[in-house]
Amino acid sequence: MASGLRALRRRIFTPNVSATRMETRGFHVKNASSKDLLETVGRTFLTGYGYAMEAHSPTDAEDRLEQIPVQFRGFAYEGAAMGCTMLDAMPGSSGRRFTGFLAGRGAQHVYMAYIGAGWAMARLPTFRWSKVQAPDPLLRWLVLDGYGFHQAYFHTDKYVRGQFSDPDFGWPADGPRQYASRAIDQGIGRAMWFVGGTDAELVGSMIGKFPQARRADLYGGAGLAACYAGGADEAELRGFWERAGDYRADVAQGCAFAATARVHAGLVVPHTKVATQVFLGMTPEQAAKVCENALPEQVLAGPPESGELPAYEVWRQRIAAELMSQGGAGG
Repeated sequence: MASGLRALRRRIFTPNVSATRMETRGFHVKNASSKDLLETVGRTFLTGYGYAMEAHSPTDAEDRLEQIPVQFRGFAYEGAAMGCTMLDAMPGSSGRRFTGFLAGRGAQHVYMAYIGAGWAMARLPTFRWSKVQAPDPLLRWLVLDGYGFHQAYFHTDKYVRGQFSDPDFGWPADGPRQYASRAIDQGIGRAMWFVGGTDAELVGSMIGKFPQARRADLYGGAGLAACYAGGADEAELRGFWERAGDYRADVAQGCAFAATARVHAGLVVPHTKVATQVFLGMTPEQAAKVCENALPEQVLAGPPESGELPAYEVWRQRIAAELMSQGGAGG
């Protein structure tokens, strides 16, 4: 009986896979292979989400998640994290599924998990946002990255074509609101890699239409997606790097984050190696080491002082500075 109810819960709460089709979303189709790639990412995300919705406990979904092909497994874990967060927000929930998820194999996918929690936040009414778990004071900004991605993916006219920005976004309650909008922009930039169908030239053109003050974070997000999701060959990536101009450090930082997420999860794939070579002139493992070495010496659980950057942004800036000091793009 209980398993039947969980299966019903999965069917009720899992979005239809048609929502991930390029024609449904109105996204640019560069070619058949990129279309298949991005639609597979979407389907895999929903598969992971469904596994979490149907599981008796967070760890019960792990064996099924581990069967997902390496290239797409991180997206399945991202979807599962969204599912855990949605269940935590339901009335009567113990509110421990997301933290339980991170206590198991989900810990290897912690970056994707926080992003998945942001997807859930985008689907929840604001009065349930207090149920969104983000215990790590450094990585909690990835929740807003996930929120931004969701909004740009599903509300493209408003967030991408209309360039909507909410400067007074109030989550987390103890965080600087001006940085919250920046973290959301990083997710919007990541989504623009999907909206543009992995067409690097088009994505660069789209970013160029945004106000100058927003482009750095958008390029950072797009650089992350180019390295993690893939879809562009070496020549296209080099063109994207050249077009980025003054924002190459942001592309490099995003790429390093993506490499770190794949290295940490043991999911390094060929396109990640190509991207780190083009953007950074190093291997994914070397990029991950840069991120590790750039961690702030002290990450405070409380809010930063007025006008002070969150530790997360300090970390991003240190990574970008170190990568550019090493020469930026590969030869």
